[in-house]
Amino acid sequence: MKRAEKLPPSLSGRAFTTAEGSASGVSLKRMRGTDLVQPFSGIRSPRGGNDSPRTRIETYSRRMPPDQFFSQVTAAIIHGLPLPLILERDCTLHVCTEHPATRHRVRGIVGHHVEPGTVRIVDVRGLRVTSPVDTWCQLASVLRLDDLIKVGDALVRRKNPVATMNELRTGVLRYAGHRGARKLREAFEWVRPGVDSPKETELRLLLVRAGLPEPEVNCAVTDRLGVKIATGDLVYRRYRVLVEYDGEQHRTDEEQYHWDVDRLDRIMEEGWRVIRINKSHLRSKPASVLRKVETALRAAGWRP
Repeated sequence: MKRAEKLPPSLSGRAFTTAEGSASGVSLKRMRGTDLVQPFSGIRSPRGGNDSPRTRIETYSRRMPPDQFFSQVTAAIIHGLPLPLILERDCTLHVCTEHPATRHRVRGIVGHHVEPGTVRIVDVRGLRVTSPVDTWCQLASVLRLDDLIKVGDALVRRKNPVATMNELRTGVLRYAGHRGARKLREAFEWVRPGVDSPKETELRLLLVRAGLPEPEVNCAVTDRLGVKIATGDLVYRRYRVLVEYDGEQHRTDEEQYHWDVDRLDRIMEEGWRVIRINKSHLRSKPASVLRKVETALRAAGWRP
């Protein structure tokens, strides 16, 4: 069996348009070779390559018309926002346009239309995509409430936030009347700035919905003189109770582990009760989490 002719180095190992192939001297017959697949019309990519959502986004962007932009779940992936695993792995692309006549009907693409000027379009690493706030608002039609809250928290996160609470509020008002608007309003009421991870959000929601007081998010932990000694995940300042969520890095990173030990020892020396929670507790022992936190709060004087 004759081996397929090698592609030019500039095209090898990546997706390319048929126009790029022709310009590089690749014949149409070669572009129909069995070592290449056609994920979208006018696109060729290596057979057996990584077919992740990000790969498909990059591939489709090579043939994307200038009046289109990524939206909804696809925009969330581009912005790096937290999504349920089933959506993170979904290779269906969501593409939007302000011109309904050009709305695309392509296999693997879900087309959307918005009225001109109703969403802000930004550039992310060369990709045209709805702004983080507009993306959050659009997700209200597909996400459960708690997942929508996690995305909202991620937008106004402690490190490198991409939105403000005022921008989220404005987005909620603009999306009144759209599908999911009621859920979006409810999610906004639960969003808190300064969160570090979706699991912190999940833990906070668990505590508050069980009737416990709402903790402050990633705020100062102080010594007996009121001097800051650390930043805590979920802080009950009045009761000197600290609830810490331990992510995987706290277990797998030796330097992080030793730093945590010293940090928490210092906090406990100053009279704080520290409760450490991990994903296993949240997943299979939520009642135990609530019992520990309630016991600590009651011991410090809290009453329902």
